[in-house]
Amino acid sequence: MGRTIFSQEGLTCLYRRRFGMVYQVCLVLMKNVPDAEDAAQTVFRKAMERGEPFRDPEHEKAWLIVTARNECKNQLKHWWRTRRAGEEALDSLTWEDPQDGEVWEQVSVLPRPQRLALYLHYYQGYTTGEIAELLGENPSTVRSRLVQARKKLKLKLEEEGYGQA
Repeated sequence: MGRTIFSQEGLTCLYRRRFGMVYQVCLVLMKNVPDAEDAAQTVFRKAMERGEPFRDPEHEKAWLIVTARNECKNQLKHWWRTRRAGEEALDSLTWEDPQDGEVWEQVSVLPRPQRLALYLHYYQGYTTGEIAELLGENPSTVRSRLVQARKKLKLKLEEEGYGQA
């Protein structure tokens, strides 16, 4: 185990400051509460074991998002997951802090890359360039995912009669 750069108090502050964001990223990718909680806890364990301090708050935030994404990808590829129920069985997504339950419900059924792009852009305030850098993708790919996601959401919400009096 690596040496920690965080005091108990420092780690507690980091956890309080960033847990909600890390958990939401994990929930977007894992699509269920128990796995999202496990992944988020692992991300903070990795932060605790990190051997060097973050340069600034933006570096801290970016590192946590990328680490959360990578941890979720690793968990989703794990052999145990292939012997469990399919992803279709995990589609009942519960959001911790929904701004609007109906919209979140529609976001939850979008494909994983579109969900993550929407979350990072609209709820974490990242630009498409920043998201592309975080995810190691082309900015045009991120913009395309956002456009596709918005179209799908608009159609679905119109079908549901959302926002109509």
